[in-house]
Amino acid sequence: MASPLLPLLFLSMIMLPFQLISVVAQTKTNLVIGDSHTAGKDSAPWLVSSPSGDFYFGFLPLEDSTDHFILCIWYAKIQTNTIVWFANRDKPAPKNTKVELTANDGLVLTAPNGDRLWNTVTSSRVSGGSFNDTGNLVLQDGDSNSAWESFKDYRNTLLPYQTLERGQKLSSMLRENDFNRGRFELFFQNDGNLVMHSINLPSGYSNAKYYESGTVESNTSGAGTQLVFDSSGDMYILRANNGRYNLSEDGAGVSITQFYLRAIIDFDGVFTLYRHPKGSSGSGGWTPVWSHPDNICTNYLASASSGVCGYNSICSLRDDKKPACQCPKWYSLTDPKDPYGNCKPDFVQECFEDDLSNRKNQYDFEVLTDTDWPLSDYEYQTPFNEDQCKQSCMEDCMCSVAIFRLGDSCWKKKLPLSNGRVDPTLNGAKAFMKVRKDNFSLISPPTIIVKNNRNTLILILSVLFGSSAFLNLILVFAICLSTSYVFQYKKRLRRAGKTDTTVETNLRCFTYEELEEATDGFDKVLGKGAFGVVYEGVVNIGSVTRVAVKRLNTFLLEEVQKEFKNELNVIGLTHHKNLVRILGFCETESERILVYEYMSNGTLASLLFNVEKPSWKLRLQIASGVARGLLYLHEECITQIIHCDIKPQNILLDDYYVARISDFGLAKLLNMNQSRTNTAIRGTKGYVALEWFKNMPITAKVDVYSYGMLLLEIVSCRKSVEFELEDESKAILSEWAYECYSEGTLHALVEDDKEALDDMKTVEKLVMIALWCVQEDPGFRPTMRNVTQMLEGVVEVQVPPCPSQVSVQYSLN
Repeated sequence: MASPLLPLLFLSMIMLPFQLISVVAQTKTNLVIGDSHTAGKDSAPWLVSSPSGDFYFGFLPLEDSTDHFILCIWYAKIQTNTIVWFANRDKPAPKNTKVELTANDGLVLTAPNGDRLWNTVTSSRVSGGSFNDTGNLVLQDGDSNSAWESFKDYRNTLLPYQTLERGQKLSSMLRENDFNRGRFELFFQNDGNLVMHSINLPSGYSNAKYYESGTVESNTSGAGTQLVFDSSGDMYILRANNGRYNLSEDGAGVSITQFYLRAIIDFDGVFTLYRHPKGSSGSGGWTPVWSHPDNICTNYLASASSGVCGYNSICSLRDDKKPACQCPKWYSLTDPKDPYGNCKPDFVQECFEDDLSNRKNQYDFEVLTDTDWPLSDYEYQTPFNEDQCKQSCMEDCMCSVAIFRLGDSCWKKKLPLSNGRVDPTLNGAKAFMKVRKDNFSLISPPTIIVKNNRNTLILILSVLFGSSAFLNLILVFAICLSTSYVFQYKKRLRRAGKTDTTVETNLRCFTYEELEEATDGFDKVLGKGAFGVVYEGVVNIGSVTRVAVKRLNTFLLEEVQKEFKNELNVIGLTHHKNLVRILGFCETESERILVYEYMSNGTLASLLFNVEKPSWKLRLQIASGVARGLLYLHEECITQIIHCDIKPQNILLDDYYVARISDFGLAKLLNMNQSRTNTAIRGTKGYVALEWFKNMPITAKVDVYSYGMLLLEIVSCRKSVEFELEDESKAILSEWAYECYSEGTLHALVEDDKEALDDMKTVEKLVMIALWCVQEDPGFRPTMRNVTQMLEGVVEVQVPPCPSQVSVQYSLN
């Protein structure tokens, strides 16, 4: 009797060739025009395989949404799908999306509704494609030349045999499994410098660099020409003189014959080389070989960003040199799914004037060692001991953290806290985080709006009597506090002699008597301007604080009123690291007074135009800070602001010599739908653009002109106009700067300035940027966003034309 297994065996032998044909049909190494595949959750991915089978190209389902797919290249012989290149990073492909190779557009990814999600950008018609063993997918033209290749369409990963060219960048993923564009970039600048910086999403604005190779032109070696990941697993920057700047660590021991290698700018901002043993699909895994920077938590410092981690978070370095983010005690993540995101306090920090005596009973401190948020300071106290530092923060309702270090120094900080990090170099510094003591503080009291309406009153009474006794206490407490606050506020306004020229603002309203006492009868003068005098003073706003008090002249009442309202409406509603902050005001029938935070290091003019030149590094920092402040005013405020009087005297320097733009009395306010205005001439000679004198529309480009003059002053440490010079050709700085630039004698601008002379590449770049800014035609001038991008090397600076001398002559009349 025949075995029943024989028919099954016979059937299997018949079906085997068809099974092999099916597998072969799913994997290929070459593509021809018309090849296509449709993504489907239940179907096998369309696989284009490298000849060795190390890499696959096709569709993979997303981990968090299996009905959506990513068109990508991944390692084929590793158990977990490790993706090294992907096409549709910002547009996940829904089920039934089709990818097709076409002659005109190369690879085209089309959604079921007909929307084109992605396609390759090619300069010539495509004849076919191939996938090689390096993991590079190449599309060829009719002459078998490369029309497009994945190795030149950079994402977040570099593979051996791949190079990164000047002007190209790697962009991180948003999160570990989120292919959207992330916050970090590895950028090979046009000057040959390899840098890493974060960006602010969604605008893409670049923050300061936290890593740079320094491979720019110098006297000893050439600038970098490309970043090379070679066949031996080494990574280096090839210089113009064929020298090398190594990124790989010595003795790393990574051979591509034994390991799969990939270098990636991770979602956390660290550039890391990983290895995975070949022939090991499950064990071993990816392990880091080296990474840059050494400590991203302390290397990263961005003035316009939260830092590596989110706001109010703390960054610490793990053993693998990767950052770990953690919320402080009594704080929690705003998005529990994003461990690298922002933290919020789990308590209500109230700020009422009559609450000082009870504050110690309500609050306590969590003490952290060697922890800091470097750019969140709003007040510095010294000499202070530890107890005084804690007490000052406890009594100040604005204070959320006080840092005590160096034995006698106290920095007070307020929310949101940025750039948080654990830093062992702080040598035992203590961070006192102010938190509420009881669970009652974890519940936010509801806001109750009382109207003269019988139905509203009934509703409130219903809530009160229908709720639990505990909630009733909360509601009554909130109503009492709100009523008390409103009463005290109205009382202050009455004392201040408030007129009918009301200014709607949240700023502190001082009485005249308070400010007279604070300044010792307006005794110590800090400076004088066309509209008033600035005095030094000390006020108590929860703690004793030094301030600058600007008392406006009253002999031109209408102009003073305009100045006063502009100052309040502009400065009172802005907040930026590079702008001076206003703390309060006083308005009576005969007085208009503004109270600013005190800038301990005076004006930029006093720093620049001195016998001893400030350091070159500090001047570069100041130039960048002023540019960022102007960018904020021009593009990032709710209302666009034109300052109209940018000059060294209006740039103040704080405790850390951070540049702060001041004096908004001449600011011209524009609505969001306006781009220009006609107004009377404003500003200071030597810094005034030509359009002021030609009755032309005034735009933000007048500030760009003034910034260009300021930038030349920062470079040369001399004033924009100096007629007393023996050499008349040097009297007008912009004219002399162009002469030096065109004749190749820029060293004359920075004569006797060794630091600048050692960095002539940067000197030349700054002068070129300044010459673009001072062009007579405002249409030729860049925007402040363009200026900041050129300063940071994100955009290459082109050769500037000659600025017209007419604008200079007008500005001097």
